[in-house]
Amino acid sequence: MEFRHKSVLLEESIESLCIKPDGIYVDGTLGGGGHSYEICKRLSEKGRLIGIDQDAAAIEAATRRLGEFKDRVTIVRSNYCNMRSELGKLGITSVDGVILDLGVSSYQLDEASRGFTYREDVPLDMRMDQRQPRTAKDIVNEYSEAELYRMIRDYGEDKFAKNIARHIVNARKEKTLETTGELIHVIKAAVPMKARAVGGHPAKKTFQAIRIELNRELEVLENSLEDMIDLLNDGGRICVITFHSLEDRIVKNQFRTCENPCICPKEFPVCVCGRKSKGKVITKKPIVPSEQELRENSRAKSSKLRVFERKIL
Repeated sequence: MEFRHKSVLLEESIESLCIKPDGIYVDGTLGGGGHSYEICKRLSEKGRLIGIDQDAAAIEAATRRLGEFKDRVTIVRSNYCNMRSELGKLGITSVDGVILDLGVSSYQLDEASRGFTYREDVPLDMRMDQRQPRTAKDIVNEYSEAELYRMIRDYGEDKFAKNIARHIVNARKEKTLETTGELIHVIKAAVPMKARAVGGHPAKKTFQAIRIELNRELEVLENSLEDMIDLLNDGGRICVITFHSLEDRIVKNQFRTCENPCICPKEFPVCVCGRKSKGKVITKKPIVPSEQELRENSRAKSSKLRVFERKIL
């Protein structure tokens, strides 16, 4: 299956990067190369783009798509949390811009064998990096009821989390849950009929929770954002597109802290903690898709773009 993914908030994020033709830019979630292609179009022969992705299918697709810019593009298979070390291997210590388009790609959702889908009965997988040994099947069958409840409540924000967790534990006593279809059957039994009639597929939130947990998506984001800001040159920008309220909260809070890191009590006349601002938040409110984009791409629905600009004092 061809890697397809329609880039969300494409014009807004490219505009927000304020691309310098001779600059160095990093696309930390390369995907099919949609954002990277638009960045490369704006680079001179001296400019450079480093694309990072952990998905082999994305690497292959982006390599083809960015072929015409090959002299200014370097593609690396890794997680964006390793950005500093991967750039170090290329002799790069600072960059002019970073873009992250978080979440799961259309290809990963639509390619049934990847196990992200709740529309077909396939093995429980959900790995973004298929080199890692642990899969969704391991989480579903090995987590305790309390761990499953915590995961579905926090990452799926599902009000039936406790009941779903209990049903999963009871079902796997009879038989190991192997496929998405088996898990969906269990989830449907845990969700009241009235609730199933509204609000989309009853398994959607649980599948989202398992995917986030398995791929450590929130942990990776939280542990990487400030380091990526530190990589930016003066005036460099980081653009982050989120699709989940918890992701957006992490980005909003970390950007705010990097702008105003002082921890001194408010009554202190001057700052004594010594923490210095790393720049400014460009988006006081997140940028969201236009009505036209929402009509053309339903998967843009929950997306939000936040932008931070580095200022080196």
